[in-house]
Amino acid sequence: MARVNEHFLKLAAGYFFPEIGRRVNAFAAERPDLAGRIIRCGVGDVTEPLPEVAVRALHEGADDLATRERFQGYGPATGHEFVRKAIAQVDYRDRGVQVADDEIFLSDGSKPDASNLLEILGQGNRIAVQDPVYPVCVDTNVMAGNTGAAMEGGRYEGITYLEGTPDNGFAPPPPAERLDVVYLCFPNNPTGATITREGLKRWIDWARTNDTLVLFDAAYEAYVRDPAVPRSVYEVPGARECAIEFRSFSKNGGFTGVRCGYTVVPKELTGSTRDGTRVPLHGLWMRRWSTCSNSVSWPVQNAAAALCTPEGQRQMRALTDFYLENARILRGAVQALGLRCWGGDNAPYVWIKCPEGLHSWDAFDRLLRNAQLVCTPGAGFGRCGEGFIRVSAFNSRANVEEAGGRLAALVS
Repeated sequence: MARVNEHFLKLAAGYFFPEIGRRVNAFAAERPDLAGRIIRCGVGDVTEPLPEVAVRALHEGADDLATRERFQGYGPATGHEFVRKAIAQVDYRDRGVQVADDEIFLSDGSKPDASNLLEILGQGNRIAVQDPVYPVCVDTNVMAGNTGAAMEGGRYEGITYLEGTPDNGFAPPPPAERLDVVYLCFPNNPTGATITREGLKRWIDWARTNDTLVLFDAAYEAYVRDPAVPRSVYEVPGARECAIEFRSFSKNGGFTGVRCGYTVVPKELTGSTRDGTRVPLHGLWMRRWSTCSNSVSWPVQNAAAALCTPEGQRQMRALTDFYLENARILRGAVQALGLRCWGGDNAPYVWIKCPEGLHSWDAFDRLLRNAQLVCTPGAGFGRCGEGFIRVSAFNSRANVEEAGGRLAALVS
């Protein structure tokens, strides 16, 4: 009989976004008269059409596959060179950050990259995550056997939780203890918090001193408008020696239904074997992709490259500006109610402190039942998320303006 990976059995509960969907569907079935009023500001899925340059490139890529002369089959496992070059140039070198073309690894998104990266890291690493945290960072480590059992309250033995609170602006400082791997996400999902360049430098200096690998999720960097907020971990000197960066075209180019992202693994970055031998992680990641993937489809790679053109950059900026205006509207509505909130300026999420005595799931249920508005309960992002909700700016302008008014149900 085939044996299962018993680490999956340690997972405390189902992935909580499906639980949100289950509750919304149950309410819609219970109250079909109100189902048509539901506005979904929960899961961070984009709503606006793809940029025109990406649509054209997708069509052109598909047309290539219809002709013998331009047909494309298997491509390089890590992505076509012209796409990697375009990304490295536009996202890094044009901004004064040195990243080589072959340090870009194309994939179908940063979420699977964060999971797949664990394949090149050994077991027994001491792992730290922010709390609140995107659940993938925790659950994939549970699945990989890097944690102990689930504890009361949803945490796991063997993981260090870096607590984000209103007092530290949801940007916790480096811990006193030494760790092997730390997950950081800025602009942060779910809180929308950002970190200053000085704050990120403290993390990189700490990581280099402690020989710690930083896994930096920069999926929302395109929403940064404040020049004091870094858009890449590699803006900090020394980060190439200790950090891997995840990026995605999902939230800046609307590719949630197209699927394309990439990981940056610098060549000077190393890990160690049990006997202390230093091993370049770039080579291990390359080997993993060569074995396990045939990369992203030809039409999608064409679309990704199109987003790196001057016109593509303008259209992406317009798209992120649209969602940031949505976030501004939501943030203003929350503040008008006298509630505390974070995010909504350099990030597409607004993180709201629930009214006194109201738990996250209670706030979720109140908004759903009384206002037909779907949010995300903060408790699903970790213990420090209890007492908060996340509202997403990914929606139409009309829905966001309506949602801003319906948020009054939190205090009524």
